[in-house]
Amino acid sequence: MSDAPSTPAKKVNRLGLDLASYRGSKTTLCAGCGHNAITERIIDAFYEMGIDAKKVLKLSGIGCSSKSPAYFLNQAHGFNSVHGRMPSVATGAMLANASMMAIGVSGDGDTGAIGAGQFMHLMRRNLPIIYIVEDNGCYGLTKGQFSPTADQGSKAKNGVVNELPPLDLCALAIELGASFVARSFSGDKKQLLSILKAAIAHKGTCLIDVISPCVTFNDHEGSTKSYAYVKDHDEVLGEVTFVPYFEDINVEYEAGSTTNVKMHDGSHLYLRKIAEDYNPSDKMAAIHLLHDTARRGEFATGVFYIEPDKEDFTTSLNMVDTPLAFLTTEQVRPPKAVLDQLMDGLK
Repeated sequence: MSDAPSTPAKKVNRLGLDLASYRGSKTTLCAGCGHNAITERIIDAFYEMGIDAKKVLKLSGIGCSSKSPAYFLNQAHGFNSVHGRMPSVATGAMLANASMMAIGVSGDGDTGAIGAGQFMHLMRRNLPIIYIVEDNGCYGLTKGQFSPTADQGSKAKNGVVNELPPLDLCALAIELGASFVARSFSGDKKQLLSILKAAIAHKGTCLIDVISPCVTFNDHEGSTKSYAYVKDHDEVLGEVTFVPYFEDINVEYEAGSTTNVKMHDGSHLYLRKIAEDYNPSDKMAAIHLLHDTARRGEFATGVFYIEPDKEDFTTSLNMVDTPLAFLTTEQVRPPKAVLDQLMDGLK
């Protein structure tokens, strides 16, 4: 008999797939880019939640951030749209096949500038999609100009100071109707992973603004989106713990200190309060929190707002589960009698 040690079995998820099955191509982004850390958390989240990548639709627009979908979920369906137009492509795709899970990756320029109008209407429709903004406050693909999320007074690498106030994409998303709104930091592995898992379990628009420093153009002294600044000014709203429906719900916190949110699929999101008695279902409290921390020059991170029971866009339109491409002519075209009845009603 051989004394050679046996090869340990690969660790697999509930679908029998290993972590490598959820990876994508090798990244071409700059070494140390926060976007790569976000990609790793996406891979971990989909692996640990046991999602079939073949049922995932990944979308993006234009910019450094929009290259990210190439680096995760190789077996998923992907579409790289034109600048700022990812929301409309995502909407069309989800209406054509509501059985898919959509994840869109955008940037602060792609979302807050040329794509602002599309962002607005996606939020108010509550389309079931995980919408990640990789937010570095600059246009990293075109030499570091300020983006709409750059903070007033922030200094560019060339010494220019931004004189315009920023857009707060989280505050906008809450006001416009998104049913899950959160912010995290690309360097906070635990928090970002828990938020992503909760977003996977939620049916509705999940806006996750992830501060992701640009190591080439926006990681210097004077920048408010640098690693050093964010680490010193990150005000964590609370500890985020996520327990999926297929695991035992066994989380203990001190009485009265934790909010337990039951997700659409039966999973549980636990928000442990640290600094204040915060209610994540209170829209006005969430907006006040964001404005208050911004005035102090801080970045609030965590889950700001969640409305797990809000009707999503595909449900409100009474969409069928069968993809439109597989419906028969008889199913999609009403008979002449129905058309005649409709026309008579318009006389």
